[in-house]
Amino acid sequence: MTVVMVLWCCLALLLLAVAAALGGRRAFSGPRVYGGTAIICLVAFVAALTGTYGALVLPIGLPWLGAHFSVDRLAAVFLALIDLGGGGAALYAIGYGRHEHAPRRVLPFFPAFIAGMNLVVIANDAYTFLFAWEVMSLASWALVMSDNRAADSQRAGVVYLIMATFSALTLLLAFGLLAAPHGSYAFADMRGGTLPGWRSGLVLALALIGAGSKAGLMPLHAWLPLAHPAAPSHVSALMSGVMTKVAIYAFIRIVFDLLGPSVWWWAVPVLTAGGAAAVLGVLHALMERDLKRLLAYSTIENVGIVFIGLGLALAFRANAMPDAAALALSAALFHAFNHMLFKSVLFFGAGSVLVATGERNIERLGGLIRVMPISAACMLVACMAISGLPPLNGFASEWLTFQTILVSPRLPQWGLRLLVPTVGTLLALAAALAAACFVRAYGIAWLGRPRSACVETAHETDRYSLAAMGIFAALCVLAGLFPSLLINGLSAAVQQLVGSRLPSETGLAWLSIEPMADRSTSYNGFMVFTFLMIAALVGWLAVRILGSRAVRRARLWDCGYPDLGPSSQYSAAGYAQPIRRVFGPLVFHSSETVVMPPPGDLAPASIRKRTHDLAWEMLYEPVCDAVLALAELFNRVQFFTIRRYLSFVFLALVGLLLALTLWQ
Repeated sequence: MTVVMVLWCCLALLLLAVAAALGGRRAFSGPRVYGGTAIICLVAFVAALTGTYGALVLPIGLPWLGAHFSVDRLAAVFLALIDLGGGGAALYAIGYGRHEHAPRRVLPFFPAFIAGMNLVVIANDAYTFLFAWEVMSLASWALVMSDNRAADSQRAGVVYLIMATFSALTLLLAFGLLAAPHGSYAFADMRGGTLPGWRSGLVLALALIGAGSKAGLMPLHAWLPLAHPAAPSHVSALMSGVMTKVAIYAFIRIVFDLLGPSVWWWAVPVLTAGGAAAVLGVLHALMERDLKRLLAYSTIENVGIVFIGLGLALAFRANAMPDAAALALSAALFHAFNHMLFKSVLFFGAGSVLVATGERNIERLGGLIRVMPISAACMLVACMAISGLPPLNGFASEWLTFQTILVSPRLPQWGLRLLVPTVGTLLALAAALAAACFVRAYGIAWLGRPRSACVETAHETDRYSLAAMGIFAALCVLAGLFPSLLINGLSAAVQQLVGSRLPSETGLAWLSIEPMADRSTSYNGFMVFTFLMIAALVGWLAVRILGSRAVRRARLWDCGYPDLGPSSQYSAAGYAQPIRRVFGPLVFHSSETVVMPPPGDLAPASIRKRTHDLAWEMLYEPVCDAVLALAELFNRVQFFTIRRYLSFVFLALVGLLLALTLWQ
């Protein structure tokens, strides 16, 4: 069975982690640990694709419960995602790991991190699930803290640990409510129970908060833009592309599987959170100069797109519209898989840039396409995919989501009829802003002339890193050209959760997708690609045949500069300025201070820009201030005299007696 094979793979990963921690540097060097991790992930990936479903109980854990494991259709989908992403990150790390400052702080926790994510997906009871969740969280926290001397890493580690603890606590409460009717923490028993309306709504809220904080939904995203830049790049790819999908799996497992029949209003908070995360995430990404922080904020946007699909699936499922629910859930799962592919390439590329130049600030890059041509090609594919451009995979999953929104007028509730088009507008805005964001990132970092000396000495990355980027970039292309192959692979999980699937195609089923059987819309990625290639070839031939071969030279317009140096190129701040001025006052409370010397004054002019993360300043800072104030208040208690302590005990006793008297 698949569950047995995955458990053996998890055991092998954990033993590899222990060996890397206790063994010698030569016996368990980076290439051997990462190579072994890649092989184990490949075995687990094949097992998830080809194995059989089943359940298993091991006599470990709580004595009266044991450890329940199972692999069903939903778990198989996420196992394939986890192990494909983990194997790619391990392959990349064989080369990238040679440049790590403290490899002994990374090697033991990398395979343990992947093992924890696999265990979360195959867990079949609440205790085993939360234990695996903590293994995943603590291993990833250790990886974030690998460079523990850096102040940014220390802050990122503290914030991430707090958010991980908060996430586990809320999920614990959700499982407690699910287990309350019968007291069993096994998922099979939870499915048989029914909860009152208020209690089911509370479970939904706890699942949304607990899984959303780990996935990076706003305003629970505080850890994400801090942890991703602090972690090594292959770990960032795992956290962004894979770990956030484990959080999405947790939400789907609780809300779609364990909680029972859906209620229409459940879709309202999910759609609202998804739409807000999609727009706010990409707006924050547009303001960033740090390449890894930019990619981290982009993860928030794509997680928001997935939750939009999940919210639509809840709405249609509650209204007994299984075909539309299948379309929405297929779009969500498809985009989750696609995001793992192109975000892995982007973080791999960011790591290659960091190794080659030592820089993450895109304002100090430029012209990398000349010295890193293969990495530039892979990054271009990933930037096009995440921007939702056809015929790549990002366009296919976003197109499916838009097709789901077009079905929303069939919903009977007026609240949903008004909310869904609004969320669709936010999704369209997020897609347009994502294209602008990655045109900015790629154009500033890879095109133009070098903006600093570090680019002039840069070189192409190693062959293992190039292989990982090339494989995942090729998968982005294939998933866009033949999306029905992936959608058909997801259909079993969709059928399990909503009782329907996308309609089967006739004829060229492996080329086309048709969202609804009673609609004429369809998408053929290969046909779009063929049309684009023919149009490009015709255009090239027209220019070659009809164009003039004469060479004309003229002076370049220098905008008044005597020498057009690299500093005169378009900057990332200049590219984002119009968008910052439109959205800044509302979203960021941004401000600009311009210092313009008077005529005759030779002092340089300057402009200072400042943006704010309102979620951090309005939610997290007040909570931190309140905790510190309470801590300072209670800190005084240790300096009280014995008479004050006795007075407190006497007053507490009187209060308890008074409460008991009134209660009776």
